[in-house]
Amino acid sequence: MKKILLIAAVAFATISCQQNKIAFVDNGKLINEYQEKIDIEAKYKGQIETFDKRADSVAQAFQAEAQAFQAQADKLAQSVAQEKYSALMQKRQSVAQQLQLEEQKISQASQVEIDSLINKVRDFVKGYSKDKGYTFVLGANDAGSVLYGEESKDITDEVLKALNDEYKAK
Repeated sequence: MKKILLIAAVAFATISCQQNKIAFVDNGKLINEYQEKIDIEAKYKGQIETFDKRADSVAQAFQAEAQAFQAQADKLAQSVAQEKYSALMQKRQSVAQQLQLEEQKISQASQVEIDSLINKVRDFVKGYSKDKGYTFVLGANDAGSVLYGEESKDITDEVLKALNDEYKAK
């Protein structure tokens, strides 16, 4: 009986000594302050600005063409004016579709890079957590997956530093 109690006490002591190492990261902060994401956003911001300038110049050119048509429409026969007006509207629609396609391409390319980046960050956190001996690393976000965590368990800054250091090294 004493041996059973002794074995139970040793087993209990062993089990209670094995503690889970748990931490959390703020997903939003981790992603938004990651230098690679900042660089991706800057790249696409430049592309969007270039696109916007081009779209504005196309709109201005179309506006000038529409005003020129308006000025001469009164002098044209109704059938000719109608024909030119239809051609102008078709051109407007074609240009709008082309601009929309360009905008979608930029948006899709950006989304592909951001999705890839998110997967990369997840993989990094997984590897980092294993290397540091964490049993669990939870992700805090606005949806509330971690409603409360002691600040001492927040490893966001150290993961972010390691992630940015790895990015800078490339």
